[in-house]
Formats: sequence, structure tokens, C-alpha cells
Amino acid sequence: MDFSLTDEQQLLKNSVSDYLSNRYALDTSRRAARSDAGWQPQVWKSFAEELGILAAPLPEDRGGLGGGAEEVLVISEVLGRHLVVEPFIGTVVLGGGLLRRSSTAVAKDLIGGIAAGDVVTGFAALEPTSGQSFHSVRTTARRDGQHWLLDGEKIVVSDAPIATHLIITARTSGDATDTSGLTLFVVPFDPTGPNSGIEAHHYRTIDDHHASDLVISDLRVPDSARISEVDQAWPLVDVALDEATAATVAEAVGVLRKVLADTVEYTKQRQQFGVAISNFQALQHRMVNMHIEVEQAVAASYLASLNLDSQRRARAVSAAKATIARAARLVGQEAVQLHGGMGMTEELAIGHYFKRLTVIESEFGNRDFHTARYHRARGAEASRRG
Repeated sequence: MDFSLTDEQQLLKNSVSDYLSNRYALDTSRRAARSDAGWQPQVWKSFAEELGILAAPLPEDRGGLGGGAEEVLVISEVLGRHLVVEPFIGTVVLGGGLLRRSSTAVAKDLIGGIAAGDVVTGFAALEPTSGQSFHSVRTTARRDGQHWLLDGEKIVVSDAPIATHLIITARTSGDATDTSGLTLFVVPFDPTGPNSGIEAHHYRTIDDHHASDLVISDLRVPDSARISEVDQAWPLVDVALDEATAATVAEAVGVLRKVLADTVEYTKQRQQFGVAISNFQALQHRMVNMHIEVEQAVAASYLASLNLDSQRRARAVSAAKATIARAARLVGQEAVQLHGGMGMTEELAIGHYFKRLTVIESEFGNRDFHTARYHRARGAEASRRG
């Protein structure tokens, strides 16, 4: 597959890489992730004001730059290489993807806020009984005059501890596992203070990101907080999730490339019996296998991003995510083993990258989930052709 960057995309990649290389130290970002703040808000503002990457994929008529999947791929891969914890995918790709498909006034305002670096979103979708199916929703929304009352539980709401707004899926009709009958709402959120109708439990995940479990009880929101047609949210959610999954695949490519490069360099430096261990044929074979996995991941990432606007979207994204899940496990585990006991220490960068790969392996669905989804999508495509 030929994927050549345009001059503008290469400039974008270079700008983000230079910024992160000079101003985003791994030890500083880890300390920030474990602080009360949980992230570096000044970096987020720099992403908006200096680099413009928060506006890159958002529509121009709402304050964005009108970029597409290729720009998201370029940015996400660089962010992955530098292990950035700030919520680009969760807010710009997923949150922005949901909001830009809404014609409501609140959605338009929030997109402008994302581009300016003032808005961070958390997507409250998964529930204790959902498994990995985002459409399995028991949280309910019932009309109360010109308002809605929401009740339910949400788990592992990524970025909620730093969010300004929550985008919530709620069932307005149908059974708990139906793709129809879902409606989207957006509500302001204060992660540090009390929120009427929302009880939040915040925590840090193993990869130094942040998430929350939420209990929603009689949360009263106006109809203006609804950002989808009643009962018609799933088509919006399905596409936005695929865009976020493709971006996560691109992020994983950045992580994998960094892990492979660091592992090869380490084996050139570490010596046994007076020679670098990179000279041992058995270890060379293992690193060749790592290289093959990384190259397959790169191809899968391109395939997913280039098919986001095609009828093959679901199949391409699931194929890429299943490929990445396999690569994340093999490359991550091999890297740790080739580094020896140091591979799992906090002091060595490889341990942090390994933890991120471990989370990516199951984020937005694990390998089994996407393998099954791939076969369903392939069958659906065959039915359309036949």
C-alpha cells in the first residue's frame, strides 16, 4: 500500500514531533499524570494555540481546520511515539466526531471549545453489563416535560477526571442490547466538585491515563442537551467509535516503532561474554519477528484510516484493531524480555510503553471482539454484493 504524506502533512508531522521532542519529557508527563491535576493543561493549550492540532480534524465552519483521517493518523502516531497522555483521541477524535455530526447549537459551541483547548470530553457509554458492546445500554432517559431524567451506571469513562463535559448514551426505547433506541446527551461536568445527579469515582489506569465510574441518579437535563435524534444515536456512535479506534491503532504504531527502536538499541549496548547481545542469532530472530509485526501494524493502520469513508469501514477497522492487538502483545512482551528485569521498572521508558500497549490491546474492543466483528462485516458486504 502506498501512503505518501503531502507536503502539508509532512510539515504537520515535523511540527508535532519537534514540539514533543523539545518540550514533552517522559518523566515530567508521568509526574503530571500522578499529580492531583492528572495531566498538563498548559500542554493542551499549546496543542491548540501553537500547533493547532486540536482543530485539525474539526469542520472549518465550527472553528476547525477541516482535516481528515490522514491528519488524525499522522498526529496520533507521533503522540503515541512520545507517549502523550493528554486526551487527543478521546476529545478531538471521539468527542469531536460525535459533536460534528450533530446540528444542535450546543454541539457547535462545544466543537469551537475543543478547537480552542477549552473543552475536554468524556464518553460515558460502557456499563457493568455491556462487555465490549457499546450499544448494550441500560441507562435510561425518560421525558419530563421539556427535560429528560437520566438513570444508570457507566464504567471506565476515559478522561472523565479531567473533563469539562460528558457525552452520555441513554436508552429511550427498546431492549438493552438493541442498536436502535439510543439517544445522546451532553452535560457539563466538574470532576473536582459535586455534580447534581452524578456520583463519580475517579482513578488512574495502569498506563497513567485517567477514567471514572459514574452513578447517574435522576440527572435532569434540558432537551437542548440532546445532541442526536431520539432513538437514532447508534449510527453516529458507530462511525465515531471506528474513527477513534483507527486513531488508537495509529497511536499504537507510534508506540510500537519506539519500542522496537529502543529494544534494538539496548541490545547493541548490553553485553554478555564480552560481546553485544545483538550479535546473538536467537535474539536477532526475535527482533526480526518484532519488526514484521510492526510493519504489519503499519499497513493495517493505513488500511483502517483510508477506509473510514468507505463501505468497508467496519471490516478495515476491525482487521486493523485485531492486528494491533496481536502486535501489541508480541512486541511488548518481547521488548520487556530482551531488556531483562529492567523492562518492568518505572525508571526505564520501556516499562511505560509496555503498559500503554497492554491497555491498547483491549481498548475499543479486544482481538476476539474485532475478529468476530470482521467476519460479520465481511458477511454483510458479501450480502450487499450478492
